[in-house]
Amino acid sequence: MPTLVTRKRNLKHDVPARLVASLGNAMLATLELPSAELSVLLTDDAEIHRLNREHRQKDKPTDVLAFAMDESVPDPAGILGDVVISLDTAERQARSRKRPLVEEVRFLLAHGVLHLIGYDHAEPEEKREMVTMTKKLVRLAPLPDAPPRRPKSPRKLSKSSKKRR
Repeated sequence: MPTLVTRKRNLKHDVPARLVASLGNAMLATLELPSAELSVLLTDDAEIHRLNREHRQKDKPTDVLAFAMDESVPDPAGILGDVVISLDTAERQARSRKRPLVEEVRFLLAHGVLHLIGYDHAEPEEKREMVTMTKKLVRLAPLPDAPPRRPKSPRKLSKSSKKRR
């Protein structure tokens, strides 16, 4: 279950790359993609702002970006793509939600991974489905001090969830 995590140098937030890799691997296993490859970049607002402007024509920082390697249904043993998380934005969101930064990062990682496999939230029904799956991935990717939960079989992707953002 190869999840590769890279941290931008000199980040002021301490989220261990090893922990994020473990969370990514748990999410891939839940999605029945244990051999798929996932790349995660933990960065700051300046870098994610640049990426958001360059790739989405949105001139502002965001919390998470997902860059799928293949726009079709993912290859279970292939490279899914890249998830980029701004720890600056994640920290602000965590504070506003009154939860630890690592919990916010776990949530953003789940959201990004779901985008990589075709989930979207442009329409209300898609949003409901994506929220449900995000909660499931978060629940089944426990943090070190949380007891693991027994995984249930994942829901299959519906046609509506295979649309790209």
